Formats: sequence, C-alpha cells, structure tokens
Amino acid sequence: MIKIGILLMRHYKLLSLAAITDVLETVNKIYYKNGQSTPFIISLVYTADTAHLAAAFPDYLSEEIGVATTFNLVLIPSFTTDDLKQSIVANREYLPWLKQQYKTGAELASFCTGAFLLGASGLLDGKIATTHVDACKDFTTAFPAVNLLSDKTVTHDSGIYTSGGATSTFHLLLHLLEIHCGIEIAVRTAKIFAIDMGRDKQSYFSTFQPTRNHHDDLVASAQQKIETSYQDVGTIEEMIKDIPSSRRNIVRRFKQVTGVTPIEYLQLTRIEAAKKLLEQTGQQMMEVIFNSGYNDPKAFRKVFRKTVGMTPSEYREKFNAAR
Repeated sequence: MIKIGILLMRHYKLLSLAAITDVLETVNKIYYKNGQSTPFIISLVYTADTAHLAAAFPDYLSEEIGVATTFNLVLIPSFTTDDLKQSIVANREYLPWLKQQYKTGAELASFCTGAFLLGASGLLDGKIATTHVDACKDFTTAFPAVNLLSDKTVTHDSGIYTSGGATSTFHLLLHLLEIHCGIEIAVRTAKIFAIDMGRDKQSYFSTFQPTRNHHDDLVASAQQKIETSYQDVGTIEEMIKDIPSSRRNIVRRFKQVTGVTPIEYLQLTRIEAAKKLLEQTGQQMMEVIFNSGYNDPKAFRKVFRKTVGMTPSEYREKFNAAR
C-alpha cells in the first residue's frame, strides 16, 4: 500500500482538497469492487495549530507532523491567493517536516498555489516547477532559483511534482495514478471525472493583469496611455508623447515596475483585447485583428500563438460563448 499524507494547511482551498481526496477515494473503490486490496492509505497531516481542522474530516485518518511516520507521497493542496506571503508564514511549521519527508524518501506533489510552500522549503531550488498561470510572476519574484515553466500543466523533477491552476490538479493526479497504479486505472479515472488527458499546457488560461500597486506616476501615465490607445499607438515615441520623461528613463522605470517593456506591455494589452473579441463576439478574424490594434495578420497570428499557446481560431473554438 502507498501511504499518502495530505497537508491540512491554514487557508487551504476546499475545492483543491476535495478534488484530491475524491480522486484517491474513487481509485480505492475501483480496487475494492474488483476484490483487490485498495492501493492508498490516506491521512490528513496537521500541526498543533491546525488540529481543529482535522475534526471537520472524521472519515479520514489524521496525524500530527510530530509523529514519526514516513509517507510514500505527500500532497500539498492549494491555498488562497489573497496574501500568499501570509499563507506561507501561517504554514511555516510544515517546511522542516517537508524537508525531512523528502530526505527519507517521500515524493512530494503540490497543486496550484501549493507550489509556494514547496518553494519556501527550498526543495524546488534548481528544479523545474509550475503553478497557477496568474501566480507565476509572484512565484518567480519570490523564488528566482526555481526553473518555473509557467505554461506547463504538470512538472516532475527528482521526485517532486507540481501542477498548474485549478483543474490542472486532476492532470497531476492522473499522472500520479499512472505511475503508481498503471495507465488502465488512470484512463478509467479520467473517464469517471470527464478529464481530458491530453492537455499539457495552461498558457491559454492566462489573463493579462497589469501591475497597479505601485506609486510611479510616470509609469502609471504610460500604462493608461497604452490601455486607452492600444489600437493606435505603435512606437515608444507615440506612447510617451505627452509624458515628461526621456525614452531611456521611462523604459527603464516601466520595466522595473511592471516587469515588461512598454512594447511588450502593448502587445499583451492587444492580445488580451483580441482574446475578449474571440470569446465574446462573432467578428470575422480580420475584424478581430484590426480591432485589437494589428495591421499585419501574419504578425498578429505569430504573436498570438507565442503568447497564448494556440492559434486565434483554436482559441475561439475553445472559448467562444456563442458557440
């Protein structure tokens, strides 16, 4: 049997915990109905400060981190993104425990923003990882030593697994099932939960969310200019025409504050506009191209595919509400 410990953290997301336990329970039931021994022993792992949370799950085994159990697999659900730094601080007692579990042979797997706790442990340094696509910028800032693959749905490096946002949880669970139970069980579980096994990228779920929590008025003016005139402006000179700053100064400050150059910001703004048109309207593709600020269809398709991870037509096919 495979001993699985699921962290019962402060600020955990119930959806994440429910998805993990539901899939594992389902697999145990498949084996049980076939007259086979169930493969997983599932325990909720808590600290002294989170013991009260375990009381809400009386049907599960539970264990405090002080007990000297070594798990085969430790799972880290996602937690809320309202204040990721605070969530890490609130769960810091797990950090030395995770290191010890890994040292004694346990595999570790984080789901969505749970990667931030792994990042804080230092166990991801020098390894590949992923997390929720909209949390990637914060993750890279917090943990620069991690090789973050922001477009990936699932990663695996040296016994440590991570997954992207929300439903990517299921893709990592299927990956773990394939490893520990075989492809037949993984496929059967995918069918039960109606999961598309073929998705390996999450970039098309990303939403461009410009940085606003800064106090640089010049950069804020440039952002406003780009966002209101993205259909018309095309050069840095046009963007900073009415801003009292040299080109070199505004570019430096803009990159420092937002993480991208003004030209990159313009492209991301245009692509986000194009995505909304593809999602919400029936405009012809040439209309979408022109209304999002592009004049060259070839250039638009190239930038769109690079940014989103699929062609404009594929994106419309997947997300257009009218369909």
